[in-house]
Amino acid sequence: MGFNKINKLLANISKPVWNLLGSLFVSIGIIGVIVPLLPTTPFLLLAAYSFNRGSDRMRKWFEKNKLINSYLSNYRDKKGIPLRAKINSIVILWVTIGISIYLVSNDYIRVVLVLVVIGVTFHLSRIPTKKE
Repeated sequence: MGFNKINKLLANISKPVWNLLGSLFVSIGIIGVIVPLLPTTPFLLLAAYSFNRGSDRMRKWFEKNKLINSYLSNYRDKKGIPLRAKINSIVILWVTIGISIYLVSNDYIRVVLVLVVIGVTFHLSRIPTKKE
């Protein structure tokens, strides 16, 4: 599926669906604050993207929330993310994609998954580490 097709697909999603997705991602992100192996920041970034496409009211609530904003502002302002969050994210990334690679029988998809896991790991490793 090409990039243009993905953009068209995303453009056809209604605002209430974006708000619902944003709420789901916020919920998972908040659970990630409590559960040590579940990453928080990626889900909050997805929520920000969703609310940005959903409604101004939800986006403003999201941006003004003190708990959520601390995670996003550190990432957005390039202040870094805590070492524990980096390690948890990378471990979960490798485990979940590793399982996917094992379950998928198509070698092309396996190659794409390997490239994704390497790219995301590289991106996470380049983010500055914030002292907790």
